[in-house]
Amino acid sequence: MMSRQGPRRAGLVWAIVGGVVLLAGIVALIVNVAIGSPSPSPTAPDSGTATPPSGTPSSSPVEPGGAVVDSSASESGWVPEPVTTDAEEYVRAALSAVTTLDTTLSSRDEWVGYLDTWFTPDTRYASQTDRQDELAAAQLELRHAVVFPQEMWDQMASQTGRVAGSVPGDVVLSAAPEDASGDMRIGTADVEMVFTQTDGSGAESSYTEQVRVSVQVLCGPESVPTPDSPQRAGDCKVVRYFTEPVEG
Repeated sequence: MMSRQGPRRAGLVWAIVGGVVLLAGIVALIVNVAIGSPSPSPTAPDSGTATPPSGTPSSSPVEPGGAVVDSSASESGWVPEPVTTDAEEYVRAALSAVTTLDTTLSSRDEWVGYLDTWFTPDTRYASQTDRQDELAAAQLELRHAVVFPQEMWDQMASQTGRVAGSVPGDVVLSAAPEDASGDMRIGTADVEMVFTQTDGSGAESSYTEQVRVSVQVLCGPESVPTPDSPQRAGDCKVVRYFTEPVEG
């Protein structure tokens, strides 16, 4: 069973540098966020091809007609969380969710609050208190070291920006360390993000960036489903997003 550890280290992780020529000029978007420890063990703290103008990913991470936790999430420009016990399917959706947003339909706080609902406690900790502490740590890490920072959100919002993330290639699944249940997996994949923005005249321009990302998921009887949803214990949930890809 896991023991509590000290604070996660920080540094530069995914640097997404994008340049696209708009009618209004050249916009350079840079994301600089913190690098955590490459070890996948839980610690204490402190988310191509062009898309249609709508900004919706060309390949949805959720199967059409498949069960989802909240189908209305798409109305805010978010990826609906699938109801599934298939780790690969869930990882694809989770990695897309952490890289898909629409600044015209929601605020950053609303988006990250929605991503919080994908999480479940890390069952490698025996104590319920430690599990809740680690859950809070993982959600805090998401806000400060994984998803687009507020400064970049504001920059994109000034250009009515949106991002559509998708996983067109393979997902590499590996076992989580010290997980006796075997229900926890780490999924790593290349995520393609299509950035779409408009200039003052309303003309749109898009470009694509790629980043490799890892997420730890639990697909077993101890997963905690989202209340008042079709999810049940055993369906996949997010344990932690990593601030750098976990390979091997």
